[in-house]
Amino acid sequence: MNEGQGAGVAATAATSAPFRPGASVDLEFDTFPKLLKRNAAVRGTRSAMREKDYGIWQSWTWAEVAAEVRAIACGLSVLGLRRGDAVAIIGDNRPRLYWTIAAVQSLGGIPVPMYQDAVADEMKFVLDHAGVRFAVVENQEQVDKLLQVWEDFPQLELVVYDQPRGLRHYRQDFLHDMANVLAAGQKFDSENPSFYDDEVAMGVAGDTAIMLYTSGTTGQPKGVVLTHENIYLTAINAAQQEGLTERDESLAYLPLAWVGDHIFSYAQSYVTGFCVSCPESSDTVLTDLRELGPSYFFAPPPIFENILTTVMIRMEDASALKRKMFSYFMGVARRAGANILDREPVGVVDRLLYWLGGVFVYGPLKNTLGLSRVRICYTAGEAIGPDLFVFYRSIGINMKQLYGSTEASVFITIQPDGEIKPDTVGTPAPGVELKVADDGEVMFRSPGVFKEYFKNPEATAETKTPDGWVHTGDAGLIDEDGHLKIIDRLKDVGRLVDGTLFAPKYIENKLKFFSHIKEVVAFGNQQKFCTVIVNIDLEAVGNWAERGGITYSSYQELAARPQVYDLIQEEIEQMNSELAKEQNLAGSQIHRFLLLHKELDPDDGELTRTRKVRRNFVAEKYSTVIEALYGTADHCQITTEVTFEDGRKGTISADLAIRDVRTVTAGEQLAAE
Repeated sequence: MNEGQGAGVAATAATSAPFRPGASVDLEFDTFPKLLKRNAAVRGTRSAMREKDYGIWQSWTWAEVAAEVRAIACGLSVLGLRRGDAVAIIGDNRPRLYWTIAAVQSLGGIPVPMYQDAVADEMKFVLDHAGVRFAVVENQEQVDKLLQVWEDFPQLELVVYDQPRGLRHYRQDFLHDMANVLAAGQKFDSENPSFYDDEVAMGVAGDTAIMLYTSGTTGQPKGVVLTHENIYLTAINAAQQEGLTERDESLAYLPLAWVGDHIFSYAQSYVTGFCVSCPESSDTVLTDLRELGPSYFFAPPPIFENILTTVMIRMEDASALKRKMFSYFMGVARRAGANILDREPVGVVDRLLYWLGGVFVYGPLKNTLGLSRVRICYTAGEAIGPDLFVFYRSIGINMKQLYGSTEASVFITIQPDGEIKPDTVGTPAPGVELKVADDGEVMFRSPGVFKEYFKNPEATAETKTPDGWVHTGDAGLIDEDGHLKIIDRLKDVGRLVDGTLFAPKYIENKLKFFSHIKEVVAFGNQQKFCTVIVNIDLEAVGNWAERGGITYSSYQELAARPQVYDLIQEEIEQMNSELAKEQNLAGSQIHRFLLLHKELDPDDGELTRTRKVRRNFVAEKYSTVIEALYGTADHCQITTEVTFEDGRKGTISADLAIRDVRTVTAGEQLAAE
């Protein structure tokens, strides 16, 4: 979440952005369990959570959620949970897992959400580092992973599971069904009616609310310790800026272990009282999104890229009349849509045409996407292509970029309504101070600044200054309107041997705008020119291949087709012509590329669980490929280890073609213009 869209070079002198003071802590409701009690009292009959199960939406009111959290907390206390204990929470977005976070906080414990798709070996570090005593998990899959590593963690005492399916014959005495925990908690509560309220009252704003582990792009993950005050203030500041109320609705589908989900699906819901819905499964998210029609929605750029890819594939298969209508009205939208959304002057004819487009194209399209009711739509995590960003805004979706990090409790900058720029990530959120250091690094100070990295005082001191400023590790600049532009990770910004600026993330994100390209890794620091390795998008390229009569049986076979190389080469050359217009980056056009024979995968260590490229790991793993890209050969042999879904290891080999790409000189660019 700490990367946004930007261009240009790093600032050479320290600059700062305007500061707006934010909210202060309400001492009566300074923890999330206290906020839950408030919501149950003032809006007890309003829906707080929904979950789709077996095709049917089930709802719980704030009063019912408060009762469930109370029972879970009392049940965990019966099992021995005490103040300060770390509790791992693992699974998909399920109401009981969110309620467990509140229940653990009620007892002064520390929730430690973990990525549900992590394999057993990946869980080891967090389980050990956090000193986890209890684990609350969704289902048999997560139980089985813990059983694989159980003997390695004597401090891990018990596991509570939510869904009993498949666990009937598991006889370990440390396994507990959540239904039994709830029953025990209700019995304990009836016998000790003041216990829960006394425990909640003991909590204060400065207590640790949650520990979230970073994605570990450069090494082992770090445990980011966030207090109730950190999360409460950033959540309420952003909610007040955007006008979020109890009438809003959101969809919780991103990993519980990610700070963004914790803020959007938990903290802001408790602060404002809006309803959060959990999809039936990760496979039904888009269907469930259409059914719900949320008013508040967040998705990282790859999600919006996938949605647009699906739209374009469907349009290519549509009738000629529909394609012509879509093309015409999208032209109107690009010309007038964003201005209408920002309430800027638009001519009568364009306004009328845009209204007609809304009837025939934009309205049905937004309805199909499930975004008809969206009032606030955020994207962050990495840069979103300007054309992609403008597309969504042009059809009337109030998409905005934000910039944040786990260490900030998410919000550092937000694009204000009416001040939306495709190449910035907005102005400082309320309560945030922002500056760019002399070396171009973005730094911030805010109420959301993390307390510490758990058991890592050295890293804490390196990241957070004594006066509270935090090093983001990102290179950026602040423009004349006070908007922040992010160029790249500071450590990744380099130079070609001729001194040309090399910003790999910027290049990668420009290429990922093309629907046929799913992932890119750029190389060029201290080299004569820039090269890339590319992952194709199997769905988009597969659909294109089928319409062209190109047969294939696997990703590897499709990626090796000369016609696919031609397709990607054309798009890279188009990107080169666009890059040639940018004075500081024109020299970092791509000269050579290849299509990788496999998709980059978190299970193979090439991506983090939040799907960020682990650049150093990829460079080491594919060193043979990189050497070939900077040689003269037109192909290279490679054998790669892969991890299958069941955890087994294997290898795949390929003979990868390497293509040279046409670049654009300044003279050619001027002639073209």
